Amino acid sequence: MTALYVMIPIAVIVVALAIWLFFWAVDSGQYDDLEGPAHSILFDDEDPAHQAGQAEAKGQTEEKSSHDA
Repeated sequence: MTALYVMIPIAVIVVALAIWLFFWAVDSGQYDDLEGPAHSILFDDEDPAHQAGQAEAKGQTEEKSSHDA
């Protein structure tokens, strides 16, 4: 019976922690794009349009870094 006096508060704390972690994950954007990763696996990395987009993005980041320096 005395074990219940210890286990019930511990269970309540664990449940409260789980609820807090869930709301923290939602607020930090963990569940914003659930379908994006599932669709991105369908795109081929060697697709010319994909490579052009990567090159363009890389060029923009290099330009931005050269302007910052």
